[in-house]
Amino acid sequence: LSMCSKLCYAIGGAPNQVAGSAASFFLQIYLLDIAHITPFHASLVLFIGKASGAVTDPVAGFFISKSRWTKIGRLMPWVLACTPFTIVSYFFMWYLPPFVSGRVAWYLTFHCLFQALTTLFQVPYSALTMFLSTDQKDRDSATAYRMTMEVLGTLIGAALQGQIVASAHVSPHCTVNPSLNTTDSWHDTPSSPDPSDPLSHQAKVYMIAAGVIAGVYLLGIVVLFLGVKERDDPYALNSDRAIPFCKGLALTMKHGPYVKLTASFLLISTAVQLEQGNFVLFCTHAAGLRNHFQYLVVTILVSAVVSVPFWQKFLQRFGKKCAACGISWMIPFAVMLVTIPNLILAYFVAFISGLSIAASLLLPWSMLPDVVDNFRLQNPHGKGHETIFYSSYVFFTKMSAGIGLGISAAGLEFTGYKPGICRQSDDVILTLKLLIGAVPAILILLGLFILLFYPITEESRKETKLALEELR
Repeated sequence: LSMCSKLCYAIGGAPNQVAGSAASFFLQIYLLDIAHITPFHASLVLFIGKASGAVTDPVAGFFISKSRWTKIGRLMPWVLACTPFTIVSYFFMWYLPPFVSGRVAWYLTFHCLFQALTTLFQVPYSALTMFLSTDQKDRDSATAYRMTMEVLGTLIGAALQGQIVASAHVSPHCTVNPSLNTTDSWHDTPSSPDPSDPLSHQAKVYMIAAGVIAGVYLLGIVVLFLGVKERDDPYALNSDRAIPFCKGLALTMKHGPYVKLTASFLLISTAVQLEQGNFVLFCTHAAGLRNHFQYLVVTILVSAVVSVPFWQKFLQRFGKKCAACGISWMIPFAVMLVTIPNLILAYFVAFISGLSIAASLLLPWSMLPDVVDNFRLQNPHGKGHETIFYSSYVFFTKMSAGIGLGISAAGLEFTGYKPGICRQSDDVILTLKLLIGAVPAILILLGLFILLFYPITEESRKETKLALEELR
């Protein structure tokens, strides 16, 4: 597999991460402080949106597994067809409509559409890994390229969004007189425009950011289409039949390595989503870092980008299970940031968190092809199961992330979060500290404990590779 093919494949996945990163870091604070919908309604938008994307995963897997081979492949047509609709839904997800009463329905509709359409992209795109090459090293290398570009896409998304919209969250009356009590709001200061006005500066900068990121989508998809050639299943015999979707789903749910891998990273990805979804709110309202959040986000993502090649070398040298220990590095430092909100410490925590996030992103997508190979060896006369594995894995991780974000936003509603005020109540600040420190730490530790029982080792990977080569 040529370096050019790996690079084009990796670039194709970046736009999804650019848009997803912007939404992960900024959608919650946008809904609360710009659109002025309540934390409870924001939690509904976040949860139902993620849930709609999760529900779309098995549906997408079902239809994709039924797809026939075309001149450009079986998976590529799905990637191309959903892109224009994804771009439109993404833009309107950040558009502030002129009406107020129907805003919750507006954001719910377009967030659900965006999540569902990104699923229709992500399932065939991620499953494409299995159809680039039959060699495990090639697939691992392509996955490392992909993760590097996706983390870079995450960095670009957060950096673009952060730099463009930073001025929307600067409150002059808060910085000049920080002693204002918790009842003071944007509406109490005549010099500050209402951010929920569709013509306000705050609303405009979010739409500019959405337009820029929508343009990145087109570039990435063009590179993917022109630079990647999809291959048919190299192991399947002409007499082999595709595994029916429902039967295949039942078999995957009984496959031990897959269940343990999914359960582990379900918890770990929820922890990472909680960190991303609440980090800007934490910096703004709980840590006194209102003017630094965009730079801290960039620090996290730069650290993640540069560390992906390190983790790729590490897992090749010491094994994939050993590399999972790096995910736990963020725990002590995040707890320190919560207890000692210091600017220098915040940047150090951001750097370490980037290392851990890179490991959490690379490992599951590097381990999932091994699980698929293991399943192939146990079921040698079936084909078409790859999309079932990938779609169900994305389903579980999205559903868990949606539940986590929904609960966190509901927790802010319960503790009395008020948009636009200079200082939130002590209960809100405590909730943000728990969502950044204690809750992710518990979820990561539980996930790593489950991963201890993951049965595929480096030795068994080599045995599976030899057996598949013999089958081929």
